[in-house]
Amino acid sequence: MNKKIWIWQNIEYPNFTYDYDTLLPLLEKVSKKMGELNILSKIIESDRLQKITFDSLEEEIVSSSAIEGDFLDRESVKSSIVNRLTPNNDSNTYIDKKSSNYVDILLDANLTSMDLTVEKLLQWHYKLFETYNARLFKIDIGKFRSNRVQVVSGVIGKEKVFYEAPPPEKLELEMEQFINWFNTQEPTLLKAAIAHLWFVIIHPFDDGNGRIARAITEMVLSQIYEDRSLKLYSVSKIINSNKKAYYEALEATTGYIKQDNPLDITIWCNYFLTTIESAVKESIGTIDGVIKKANFWDRFKNYQLNSREIMIVNMLLDGQTNHISTKKYAKITKTSPATASRDIKKLLDFKILKRVEGSKGRNTKYELAI
Repeated sequence: MNKKIWIWQNIEYPNFTYDYDTLLPLLEKVSKKMGELNILSKIIESDRLQKITFDSLEEEIVSSSAIEGDFLDRESVKSSIVNRLTPNNDSNTYIDKKSSNYVDILLDANLTSMDLTVEKLLQWHYKLFETYNARLFKIDIGKFRSNRVQVVSGVIGKEKVFYEAPPPEKLELEMEQFINWFNTQEPTLLKAAIAHLWFVIIHPFDDGNGRIARAITEMVLSQIYEDRSLKLYSVSKIINSNKKAYYEALEATTGYIKQDNPLDITIWCNYFLTTIESAVKESIGTIDGVIKKANFWDRFKNYQLNSREIMIVNMLLDGQTNHISTKKYAKITKTSPATASRDIKKLLDFKILKRVEGSKGRNTKYELAI
């Protein structure tokens, strides 16, 4: 079996190449969607925008950790975000140090206007692993690794090496090249893609490289718009929903799978841009839903609806269900079929609901009329 040549072992590394003509249509689609999201963020009410922003940051933190098999307490993450971004709140919710530290890292990545430095990366790594038990977790915390690293999978004796990182004696030069490049490049989608990949290639830490690579991605993406506001979408949520595709894109790029041009990173860039597009589209859908919901309740603000009716309408507006029946209404609201029928008739009279075409009798279903 031929010995694999990893991407960093090529003589022209790190002069990455990519097929710009192939990526251009996707770049244009993502840029258009990001512009659309930016416009929507200007017209949505500030309190609703804040909630979407907080939810996005929460999802990014929880999902980025979950990709590496580290599952954070979501409520602790949520509380930490609220405490950091609304300091006058009265919340007494318990916040664990691990969640709080990761919130600090992501806020620094999103909101800082300073250059990337070795000191910042070491600080992020220290925060990431500050709470880990050093006796059980044998890594250099807040330091670049001193050992060789291989990404290995499989049973003992039949292991597969999916990647081998540069040796530790190369790390100082590798990181100097990376940081100099990072701090002299304008923030673009392709810079975000390359920065993420290049950092993972270098793999400067014993652990946490993926999470820090995604923080660096956040740093670039947040700089694309000059207001330095928190992003409204989560890239890590999309990655975590299909981790196989993430690792396959890396394997196709870093040397596990042989390429005619070993420094061509088009496959990775295509994956990365597609992931961002999915994340932005999901956020646009969320904001569209919020605007639709706000407009709905503004239109029907003078209609006298009881708590059961409001609950069902909100479920339909939020997409938790596409339709309702008398039986389903009664079960959800914990009321009698007779009461459910009266509520549904009222919503039909108000032209809030309409009968689903083709449904009848006991199987009659109702959907929003707007």
